[in-house]
Amino acid sequence: MRFLPVFLDTTQGYVILVGGGAFAQAKLRLLAASGARVRWYVTPSQDDDMAAPSLPTGELVEIASGDSLDDPLEGVIAVLCAGAGEIGVAMAERARARGIPVNVMDDLQHSTFIMPAIVDRGDVVVAVGTGGASPVVARRVRESIEALLPARIGDLANFIGVFRKNIAARIPDMPLRRRFWERVIDGAIGKLVLSGRRTDAEAALQAIADPAAFAREGGTGFVTLVGAGPGDPDLLTVKALRALQDADIIFHDELVSKEVLDRARRDAERVSVGRRIGKPGIGQDNIHRLLIEAARAGKRAVRLKGGDPFVFGRGGEEVEALREAGVAYAVIPGITAGLGAAAESEVPLTFRHEALRITFLTAHKARDAEAVDWSTLTDRKMTVVVYMGITAAPAIRAGLFKAGRSPQTPVGVFARATRPDAKSVVGVLDDLPALVAEVESGPAILVIGDVVAHSLPWLTANIQQLSSQAKAAAQ
Repeated sequence: MRFLPVFLDTTQGYVILVGGGAFAQAKLRLLAASGARVRWYVTPSQDDDMAAPSLPTGELVEIASGDSLDDPLEGVIAVLCAGAGEIGVAMAERARARGIPVNVMDDLQHSTFIMPAIVDRGDVVVAVGTGGASPVVARRVRESIEALLPARIGDLANFIGVFRKNIAARIPDMPLRRRFWERVIDGAIGKLVLSGRRTDAEAALQAIADPAAFAREGGTGFVTLVGAGPGDPDLLTVKALRALQDADIIFHDELVSKEVLDRARRDAERVSVGRRIGKPGIGQDNIHRLLIEAARAGKRAVRLKGGDPFVFGRGGEEVEALREAGVAYAVIPGITAGLGAAAESEVPLTFRHEALRITFLTAHKARDAEAVDWSTLTDRKMTVVVYMGITAAPAIRAGLFKAGRSPQTPVGVFARATRPDAKSVVGVLDDLPALVAEVESGPAILVIGDVVAHSLPWLTANIQQLSSQAKAAAQ
């Protein structure tokens, strides 16, 4: 994020607008809507239409005379240049020299801020930016948000603003106060405001004799086990996003991506409790203790796990601990890493007439692989998906060979699936340790079976091999 979103109070000084034509007029309308006092230096333009009836007029808008480059810039809080050509660049240099924020339309080099796409709902304003890279994308996002937001959402924000200080004085505890307002927004009072019945909503809120008790009625502490998926934040379910936004505290695994954690509420406490190679973690019993303590303290806790909580995620153990402690909980499934890796690389884990069964197993270390009964995994119509199998790759190969699997069985190694640094390597079972070495680091999923030959990486590798052979033959 290069540009930090900041809302500017335009009533604190003058805004200078330099430019002409439709673009400058659009900026003028936006500034006027914010209550800004504007000094407009009009520059020549082919599409000037000073008589346009929609142009704002009045005491807030001054059509300036003279040269903008001679303006003393006293009391100026921002400079906007739209359709101003070289004058805009020169004006930007003056503004930057004075430390005044400046925007030159379609010119990031000379701008210190950008103008986002805006959704205006009164007291609720949503700004959408792309760092100046694509205003069209920003507008498309804005259109999507416009369709989601209720027309009176600004009225609801204003309503809360009126009573905010009063409630803050009556509920000093911040988490409890947050819960109070959530009950108001999500309940009958919020619905009254959104339906235009503000007077009734005010009466209902003022009728709450004990706001703290009202907040507590909304529920006690709660634990939600949430599957974070394989890494791509766009693969989070809607329920998972809601849980992350509602959480007071998040206990997360080491393998949960930063991008997923960024979807959580900003002020939620984050506690890393996971383990990985070389990092033993705090232990499962301590995780149970932390979850129970958070719930008993009245917090909404999220146990955030990579993939799915119930697929090699020890979610079952945590649920049993919560049951025994009498703590309320819920489970939100996630896309497990095996499915995410397969989908990304177009590996059909089942395929008519070729693969009729799937086995999921974990082999974190060589001793894990040695403990597997490989004799049950010899069926060619079975796809084997191995989690955390990088370290144990030689033992996995040896086990399958001993059980009778062909050395030419197709295999795929899919590291960091769905993440920007994902890597896929395909080959045959005989070469598995060498294939694993190519991915550099985990976490990785191994897929073993004929279905790998239908994957995109396999097809790509074969095309490249045929091309190399053809070139060699031509020489």
